[in-house]
Amino acid sequence: MCGIVGYIGNRDAKDILLQGLEKLEYRGYDSAGIFVIDENKRSYLFKEQGRIAALRKVVDSTAAAASGIGHTRWATHGVPSIENAHPHQSANGRFTLVHNGVIENYQELKQTYLANTHLTSDTDTEIIVQLIAHLVEKNTVSTLEAFKETAALLRGSYALALIDKEQPEIIYAAKNKSPLLVGKGDGFNVICSDAMAMIQETNQFIELTDGEIVTLSRDTITIENQLNEVIEREAYTAEINLNDLDKGTYPYYMAKEMDEQPAVIRKIIQAYQNDEGVFELDKTILAKLIASDRIYIVACGTSYNAGWVGKQLLEKLTHIPTEVHLSSEFGHNMPLLTKKPFFIFLSQSGETADSRQVLVKVNEMGHPSLTLTNVAGSTLSREAEFTLLLHAGPEIAVASTKAYTAQIAVLAILAEVAGKETGLVVQDSIGHDLGIVASGMESILSEKHQIEQMAADYLSISRNAFYIGRGVDYYVAMEASLKLKEVSYVQTEGFAAGELKHGTIALIEEGTPVIAVITDEGIAGHTRGNVQEVQARGANTMVFSMEGLEQLGDQFILPKVNPLLTPLVSVVPTQLLAYYTSLQRGNDVDKPRNLAKSVTVE
Repeated sequence: MCGIVGYIGNRDAKDILLQGLEKLEYRGYDSAGIFVIDENKRSYLFKEQGRIAALRKVVDSTAAAASGIGHTRWATHGVPSIENAHPHQSANGRFTLVHNGVIENYQELKQTYLANTHLTSDTDTEIIVQLIAHLVEKNTVSTLEAFKETAALLRGSYALALIDKEQPEIIYAAKNKSPLLVGKGDGFNVICSDAMAMIQETNQFIELTDGEIVTLSRDTITIENQLNEVIEREAYTAEINLNDLDKGTYPYYMAKEMDEQPAVIRKIIQAYQNDEGVFELDKTILAKLIASDRIYIVACGTSYNAGWVGKQLLEKLTHIPTEVHLSSEFGHNMPLLTKKPFFIFLSQSGETADSRQVLVKVNEMGHPSLTLTNVAGSTLSREAEFTLLLHAGPEIAVASTKAYTAQIAVLAILAEVAGKETGLVVQDSIGHDLGIVASGMESILSEKHQIEQMAADYLSISRNAFYIGRGVDYYVAMEASLKLKEVSYVQTEGFAAGELKHGTIALIEEGTPVIAVITDEGIAGHTRGNVQEVQARGANTMVFSMEGLEQLGDQFILPKVNPLLTPLVSVVPTQLLAYYTSLQRGNDVDKPRNLAKSVTVE
């Protein structure tokens, strides 16, 4: 959600910024812009609504400059437009700024300081740059002092980058709640919301913490805290393979990432097994998890759906009661906690703002916390007590696929290893079973053309659809419905199959698609009864059933795997179904409307 890039060095900043913004397209945006300035104070501002490709068309190829900032905007205050696109400039044209986040008190700041200032946009961001200019002019302070004073006045979340036309050799930056990194180069330095944006320039990055102010030149990086103390912090090496950021021969990232799932499962097995083929995890994580009286899984969206599968794994293998909560609800309406809670945060990006605000409270209460994330060095990883990485590689498509299955696989390993520590699990099997899952995924992916035809037959023109299941199949129905609505815009809901007769069946009309997931032998008959109920009311039904539970007429047979791990295979055809339905409706599969990959505002 929104993205920042900045460059100051000895090369043409324009192309570097545009390439960086293209790497951030996965985050979701509706407009983009760049500002560049040369050592002679000649500056150029380019903004455009729509994609980076549209911005490229308006950028003057002759506008050469060695420093600049760029931004992709996801609208919060004001509609998508050129006027509301970043960068924003002060009324006197001296200051140019980009901003990620939401300023909660911008109206108050406007009334207090800027009542006589003409504003050209509807954004909270413009208030920041106009306030900096106001403080410099009224109080005759330096740009750095005005920047610090303004940051101290802001209430909310922000990542900021500022250029003063009178100091073209400097970029100022600041961070609070929204992600921002500084990248170190030889004769240049960069800033970015995500290491992927600048990995083509450097793999050396410095993590910033909330409240810090950064001053960058081409040769120096100065980080100060809120007490004006200079902070020395070592850079880390971002282990990102540039080839992972390329679609290769695939038409969309989502297609590539679905196909990568078997390899991801095998990579997770290798990452967490020792030389003897036994899974090993940090003993301190295990000790604190086992000592807890309740596990709280906190997440959003797809990660929340993965959490429900994790609940079943943890309860069955550790016998520790487990709850699953939406971050956005938990943070503002925290339930009564048990005496010894253990928190697990699930986030592909590790930057989910709703989850972070929960983590901040958990840390204040002194409870142990574990983050499962795909991004080493991310905010949730840094601020949680422990981290387990997903090892899924960059996930670019907005609709998550491989991160969902990776989260479940790592949760399965955590649950089995913890269960083994307590003696509840007496035989290692998850490694072998995950290997079978990877092979099962491959067999499903090899039949994707069958799913493509099913999408055409059942969903290509439907205005709504329903997924149903019981037990763990209900959890898969939740994720399957989210995936379909995300990318195809078909109004889709996932329901516990037994709840249909308690109200939802009223929505069934002639031809309504209803997809049933059946992988549990003990309740398969009950779900089939629900399929009959909706068929009797005109529904157009599809059944995805596990091998051994299939019946004549089922549309897709899933390979048999460990009953605890069935979501890892049953979700794959639902991902494919969403993908092909989106394609057949002419949508942009990787960038569905109104959505962002990394949701960095609450």
